[in-house]
Parts: sequence; structure tokens; C-alpha cells
Amino acid sequence: MRQKLWVISLGGSRIIPEEVDNSFLIRFKKMIDSHPTHKFVVVTGGGSTARKYISSLKKLNKNTKDQSLSGIAITRFHAGFMSRLFGKKANEDIPKNMHKVKSLLLKNQVVFAGALRYEENNTSDGTSAKIAGYLGCPFINLTNIKGLYTSNPKTHKRAKFIKAISWKNFNEIAKKIKYEAGQHFVLDQSAAEVIMNKRISTYIVGSVASIDKIIKGERDFGGTLIRG
Repeated sequence: MRQKLWVISLGGSRIIPEEVDNSFLIRFKKMIDSHPTHKFVVVTGGGSTARKYISSLKKLNKNTKDQSLSGIAITRFHAGFMSRLFGKKANEDIPKNMHKVKSLLLKNQVVFAGALRYEENNTSDGTSAKIAGYLGCPFINLTNIKGLYTSNPKTHKRAKFIKAISWKNFNEIAKKIKYEAGQHFVLDQSAAEVIMNKRISTYIVGSVASIDKIIKGERDFGGTLIRG
């Protein structure tokens, strides 16, 4: 039986790279609309907007928790913005716990959420992974690069694309990166550990078209699969 429930982590950098990316948002909404028999939980990140506030607080010598709380506020703002964009098929209330996420799925095709509550060393990716584990469904991380590479493809021309990787090997990579509020990596340390422990099929993609292919069950979806 084909999967009918999906958790998507929507990076804030996709919503508003500099200005709100209306063309991307239209493509994203059309893709969701084209799968009316499926349900989605979309967790929005804070992106560069959150990082600007976090950077300011860091320079003003505010602690990591204060930095994170500002980032959390931006993720929830983005969730509210997206829910208004989607209208009647989406939730009005922005959930702050997983039980509320599950209950909202009963009457909405799409549930938008930001960070649920403050947790040390966690980001919206970690929240997404935990929700996917709680709901027992796959996790798709939509970011601004194609998928996982051996190094940052934006700064290393010889970076090689990784089409598939095991949970264990991916976790080893993620653990080497020091946590910072507002950090920018394809999937953070918290998420890496959750998907490994819960054995969650996880996809890292850089386009709406790739998500569409995953939902349709196509094997060559153009991103990275973390599993096994």
C-alpha cells in the first residue's frame, strides 16, 4: 500500500531567501493540491530571517536559549503565513505539541507547524523528524540544494553528490558538526539521531518536482535517500 501521510521540513530559505519567493510558493501549493488523497505535515524553518535575529542576539551576548527562542518565533510566523496561503485545507491554529499536530490532521489535509517547544540543541529539522517518528511516516527535507554532498557544493567545486546513505553513516557525518542556533546543514544532529533510532525513511531534496516524484513512488527522484 502506497504511503498516504508525509512530513515535510520546508526550509525558511525556500520561503523567503531575500524576499518572499511567490513563484516557489505557487509551485509548492500546486504540488500539494495535486495529491488530494494524501495528507501532509509541513514544518517551516526560520531560514536567513531567523539567522539575522539570532546573529544580533549573539553579538549582544545573549545566551543560546534566547537566540533559539527568537528563531522559534520566526518558524511559527512562517507556519502561520503558509497556513493562510493554503486557506481552508490547512490549519488555523499553529500547534505546539505533537498531540495537537495529530488531532489537526483529522480535519485538515495540510498541517503547518513551526518549532513545537524549546529543546536544547534542536532545530526545525529535528522537530520534523520527531513528528515523523510519532506519526510513523516518511520524512522529506526540502532545502536549497539537491541533497547530500561529500562537502558543501556551494564552496567546493569537487563536492560529490550522495544518492543514498545509511542512517548510521549519515548520523556519523551529522555528529561531527558543532551545534549552533540557526545552523544551516541539510539535516541537523538531532534529526539524524531520531531518523536512525526510529528507522524513518528520509529524503533530502532541493525541488518541489522531487517531492512530487517521491509521492508518486518514483525511484529516481533526484535527491538523497537515507535508509537502511
